[in-house]
Amino acid sequence: MSLYSEYLAEIKSRKEELGLAPKPIDSAELLAEIIEQIKDQDNAHREESLNFFIYNTLPGTTSAAGTKAKFLKEIILGQVTVAEITPEFAFELLSHMKGGPSIEVLLDLALGEDASVSAPAADVLKTQVFLYDADTARLEAAYKAGNAVAKEILESYAKAEFFTKLPEVSEKIEVVTYVAGVGDISTDLLSPGHQSHSRADRELHGQCMITPEAQQEIVALQKEHPGKKVMLVAEKGTMGVGSSRMSGVNNVALWAGEQASPYVPFINIAPVVAGTNGIAPIFLTTVDVTGGIGLDLKNWVKKVDADGNTVTDANGDPVLEEAYSVATGTVLTIDTKAKKLFSGSEEVADVASAFTPQKQEFMKAGGSYAVTFGKKLQTFAAQALGVDAPVVYAAAKEISHEGQGLTAVEKIFNRNAVGVASDAPLHAGSNVRVKVNIVGSQDTTGPMTCQELEAMAASTISPLVDGAFQSGCHTASVWDSKAKANTPKLMAFMNAFGVITARDPKGVYHSMTDVIHKVLNDITVDDRAIIIGGDSHTRMSKGVAFGADSGTVAIALATGESAMPIPESVKVTFKGKMADHMDFRDIVHATQAQMLKQFEGENVFQGRVIEVHIGTLLADQAFTFTDWTAEMKAKASVCISNDETLIESIELAKSRIQIMIDKGMDNEAQTLAGLIKLADERIAGITSGETPALAPDENAKYYAEVEVDLDTIVEPMIADPDVNNEDVSKRYTHDVIRPVSFYNDRPVDLGFVGSCMVHKGDMQIIAQMFRNLEKQNGSIEFNAPLVVAPPTYNIVDELKAEGDWEILEKYSGFVFDDENPKGEARKSYENILYLERPGCNLCMGNQEKAEPGDTVIATSTRLFQGRVVADSAEKKGESLLGSTPLVVLSTILGRFPTMDEYTAAVEGIDLTRFAPPTEAMTTPASGAVAVKIADPS
Repeated sequence: MSLYSEYLAEIKSRKEELGLAPKPIDSAELLAEIIEQIKDQDNAHREESLNFFIYNTLPGTTSAAGTKAKFLKEIILGQVTVAEITPEFAFELLSHMKGGPSIEVLLDLALGEDASVSAPAADVLKTQVFLYDADTARLEAAYKAGNAVAKEILESYAKAEFFTKLPEVSEKIEVVTYVAGVGDISTDLLSPGHQSHSRADRELHGQCMITPEAQQEIVALQKEHPGKKVMLVAEKGTMGVGSSRMSGVNNVALWAGEQASPYVPFINIAPVVAGTNGIAPIFLTTVDVTGGIGLDLKNWVKKVDADGNTVTDANGDPVLEEAYSVATGTVLTIDTKAKKLFSGSEEVADVASAFTPQKQEFMKAGGSYAVTFGKKLQTFAAQALGVDAPVVYAAAKEISHEGQGLTAVEKIFNRNAVGVASDAPLHAGSNVRVKVNIVGSQDTTGPMTCQELEAMAASTISPLVDGAFQSGCHTASVWDSKAKANTPKLMAFMNAFGVITARDPKGVYHSMTDVIHKVLNDITVDDRAIIIGGDSHTRMSKGVAFGADSGTVAIALATGESAMPIPESVKVTFKGKMADHMDFRDIVHATQAQMLKQFEGENVFQGRVIEVHIGTLLADQAFTFTDWTAEMKAKASVCISNDETLIESIELAKSRIQIMIDKGMDNEAQTLAGLIKLADERIAGITSGETPALAPDENAKYYAEVEVDLDTIVEPMIADPDVNNEDVSKRYTHDVIRPVSFYNDRPVDLGFVGSCMVHKGDMQIIAQMFRNLEKQNGSIEFNAPLVVAPPTYNIVDELKAEGDWEILEKYSGFVFDDENPKGEARKSYENILYLERPGCNLCMGNQEKAEPGDTVIATSTRLFQGRVVADSAEKKGESLLGSTPLVVLSTILGRFPTMDEYTAAVEGIDLTRFAPPTEAMTTPASGAVAVKIADPS
């Protein structure tokens, strides 16, 4: 059977079984057959082959794109005649192929001697921005050799005509609202984790957004309001909490956006999304990638009494009242010039934050990638011509307050900023390009990152990146047909691209399913680094890390840069003494509860960086705090450590990087060896006193300061989804934090210890508890299932060497076996201990899940509806989050413990210890200096 026949068979089954259109073509071999059928005038499949070639072939650096570009070149040169594809149309098709082979063909034609071909080729090239070093080197060489067309193209690039000649953003954009949910809308609603396997198949994945009924309601609104854009709204909540989810934005754009190109299927851009409390920070970055609009509606406000005091309800929460309606079907007008939102002629909201000069550039260019590449291309052309580039793009926003010190995150941005004109230190609000040191790609979004890299014609990792890792943790639990289809292909692509991969395409080293955040935390060896990762929990305890969509990860891999504003910071410090029976997880939850109480329900963490003065807590343990900041809705987190602790953390990172090297994971570029060298240099700088551990200046300015009182934390603290709250907007948030006594004698159906929130110490705690309980009771029996998934393989190895794994195995009814991995997910559980393969497991909800309606107590991170546990017909599923000792004891008892039971179970166990630093974790005011690196472009 030919590839084309197989494709037709796939098309038929896809239509009959799923109701979908033909899958876009990325295979050169298949497209070659299609081209032969186009050339054959009498071929029965010629007409449909033309349609596949023109409208259904993926652009960029896919192998199909290379074949398509080559055939278009033959048509332009008159070597092949296709009546339906004139040379003019061939040029138009090349103009929509973004880069890679299409740029190579256009350069061949433009730099040739045939003026009838070189002129139109040059005109198309002037519209393109996705050029790489090989492309620009060809242009510069031709220009220096006296080629007039090359000079003409460079002059156009220097003026950035690829941007200036684009249509301006419409002054008035009419929208019709669609309330997608009341309360916070998680990215799981827009792109469910359990459907992660289909994210690279955009049309198929689009079927999982919200519900089929919601999709049809959106379509109905579009028919009812032609010419208006449907705006998805989070009523009384924040839009896009939880993850970056490029797939979520893609789904919204698929149903409510605009087609990016008539010749590329299912790639839509420019969606409009909104929330009463705005858009979650990393989700908003993802919206920018598509040139979309994200609005902070502020349509519900705190009610105040006659004296101006906030009115609260019986629970002490502020009472909200509606400022204006955004009920489904409401027509509103966005005035992009005035930066206001109108209902009819009445102004209802200021939306200036959605229309900064930079964001309007993204909208005009069709997304942030084009702006990033455009700036680099303009800079290159001006340098090649020896001219000053005219000011076309909005200047980097450089804010500097004389006499004001720098926060820790401001220092990191100053150190890594590129292309900055001023020598003065930059403060929050500045918008700059920064060098990215470490990049992480995870496996459920990785296939999309590969697509994005192909679409922007990138073929190798930027030399500016110190290290990058592709994980296999999100699909580690079950080696099923979906994982087998996606994971090897992903690992092969990333390995060839220059990324360190969890799985070796050549099978040299054992596949590693370690949790990506733990690996990134280990390969980050500088507290002044910037890290970009494809997951909201990319929040390292060294440097500052930002969770990002798959596209931003791709651009960081391809360019070694990212553009973003310097965020505001909130300072978190501690006082008092941590009780011996408390786990550090309890301190983390209490921080959120005390912050909300201190600021009368206002979440001052949202959209800002939390600078936590953690002092003497090692990076492994401190990660428990930084990881949870995603649930606090913070943009990122920075740990302020003392010199000795930082050195110890870097030494630990070195040892784990060496383990990776010993396994054979390093690549030809010796990336991992290079990280050890960087680690040694950082330790030397700290030891000498030349570059001590990162600390803010004593006169730095913070948006807010939170002091956590450890003395008041006397019970284990649980984050509760509050599934039965009468106010639906308050369900499934992470803001309800309750002491364990609230749950006295309440049954527990399943316990889970795992995900990125645990470290080696948690595994040791389980072993110590087993020894305690064994000593007290003679044996251990589980009255509820306990699932344990260590975060990394090296932790398992260390536990085996130290003797703790032995007692875990003793009481387990299942132990993972890499030689015979599970082929399907569990649907029911026994009252035993399951020792699962390292990875995300239940926390992801895409493979393993609890039984519907279960009350789950877990160490993981997500409270979203249906994520860990779905509802049953009789009962809502609940995913309550707490510390490792609480989870273990609850499963042994089959219920939540009393305080007496809990303190007896942890007696003598070395829980994660933390004491507030006694020394000031700041530098003198005179330390406010900006140390900037050179512009790599």
